[in-house]
Amino acid sequence: MIKNLLPVRARLATLILVFTQAAIFLNAEEMPVAKFTDITRAAGIDFTQINGAYGDKLLPETMGGGVAFLDFDNDGAQDLLFVNSSYWPGHVPEGKQQPTLALYHNDGHGHFTDVTKGSGLDISCYGMGVAIGDYDNDGLDDVFITAVGGNHLFHNEGHGKFHEVTLDAGVGGWANDWSTGAAFIDYDNDGKLDLFVCNYVQWSPETDRAANFELPKIGRAYGPPRNFTGTFPHLYHNNGHGHFTDVSASAGIRLTNAATGLPLAKSLAVKPVDVDNDGWMDLIVANDTVQNFLFHNERNGTFKEIGARSGIAYDAYGLTRGAMGIDAARFRNDDKLGIAIGNFANEMNALYVAQRDTLVFADEATKEGLGAPSEKLLKFGLFFFDYDLDGRLDVLTANGHLEPEINRVQADQQYRQPAQLFWNSGGSKGASFVTVPAEKCGSDLLKPIVGRGSAYADIDGDGDLDVVLTQINGPPLLLRNDQKLEHHWIRLKLVGTKSNRDAIGAWVKIRVNGKTLSRQVMPTRSYLSQSELPVTIGLGKAEKVDSVEINWPSGATQKLASPAIDRLTIVTEPEK
Repeated sequence: MIKNLLPVRARLATLILVFTQAAIFLNAEEMPVAKFTDITRAAGIDFTQINGAYGDKLLPETMGGGVAFLDFDNDGAQDLLFVNSSYWPGHVPEGKQQPTLALYHNDGHGHFTDVTKGSGLDISCYGMGVAIGDYDNDGLDDVFITAVGGNHLFHNEGHGKFHEVTLDAGVGGWANDWSTGAAFIDYDNDGKLDLFVCNYVQWSPETDRAANFELPKIGRAYGPPRNFTGTFPHLYHNNGHGHFTDVSASAGIRLTNAATGLPLAKSLAVKPVDVDNDGWMDLIVANDTVQNFLFHNERNGTFKEIGARSGIAYDAYGLTRGAMGIDAARFRNDDKLGIAIGNFANEMNALYVAQRDTLVFADEATKEGLGAPSEKLLKFGLFFFDYDLDGRLDVLTANGHLEPEINRVQADQQYRQPAQLFWNSGGSKGASFVTVPAEKCGSDLLKPIVGRGSAYADIDGDGDLDVVLTQINGPPLLLRNDQKLEHHWIRLKLVGTKSNRDAIGAWVKIRVNGKTLSRQVMPTRSYLSQSELPVTIGLGKAEKVDSVEINWPSGATQKLASPAIDRLTIVTEPEK
């Protein structure tokens, strides 16, 4: 059945691409010029991701690359943390030492200084991803690192120092875990951040070699996850006082294959979002070659998996895809939530959009212009952000293949691939999203890399959102947003009191020019990565907003007088 569907899918994709290109032509004149400039070296970033590859083609080598923006010293400037992997035991090159994580301090003007040494984050592990959150509500953001063979939690001690507390906290996971995406969330609304951790597959060097995956003309190659047994994610409840309890089993997030009884998940990324607006955080999990999950929060400490019922588990043909990065947003500036997922090569991006029932979604990627142009690329990092500050959320994907010699097998595939930027046109002339060419966004953004993680932040205080992209076994790309459109913006940093101090999960809703723009406080988005906590909302040419409403995780609603335009406003949750 699948083989018979493939030619049909290919013809449909061709037709869709034709219509999409027509939409691009119609919107080309109104698309703004907003160029990104590569400032990696000039900004002081001298980091290289090390995957330790020595020829055995072990799958973790091609799956890492997490990065986070965070303000670890509360000076108002967004710092950078790069996750590194390591050399495999017995294969450290002569004269080399094991690499470590890399922490860079931002001077507030977009110039960074390496402050890793002596920070406590200068550890070596086979790192994958990162989650940022103030789990003890002391006003300092803490760091959780996922890895192959055990995870790491670092408490922020202040003054640029971190202390590993993994054992005391109880969040190290199992010794044979291969953990990937992670998120700090408050799933029970008690004001303390809990922790959700994705696990990919059951893996060891021995099982990888035994699978002996090969490709024609290449030989030994990186194998697909179908060669490995699935796993369970972890959910840790924050008990306070620095301790967590693993509640994965009782919370209902451990799913098994009905036919085999084996663990089902092969998870790479998680997007926490309140899908049905009931005030409780749900979890959307992107799985590779098995169905995606939607864990609906039952408001009693448990979750119910409703991915298939909601329509996000599969593609339109009922097939699974290779899901990597994920984000969710109200990209139409209405009440409809959109869930975007970056999928494998020869699989389009997904864009599941809520229907009349907020728990029912339909994949509208093709109709909205996010599908056909993405098909050939292998998508990893993906997020919504408003790069031109016009009030509409755009999409950026970081792309790159798994196999360095893939071009020898598939002529239309390359190992290094350009990022893809989609401008949100508002849908006035058809599709909402239009692919942005180099002359509109700059060639630096579209430099081919082996893209993996991605994140955004305003690194230089000018109001627009800058971007970092990571790649396997190479340097990152730090890209400064140099748009000069004279669009206005507001920027809010929320501080919780009854809610968790980071206000993770809060929604900011502003009314401007008769429209409601909704943005969630949520650093977890993309692939293995974290973006900044402050919320930036573009206003276009509008010079004021009509109203601002904040829905705090505690359930409190706060209305603000019109905040200052073109600057940061700090908002503290009312005590009562």
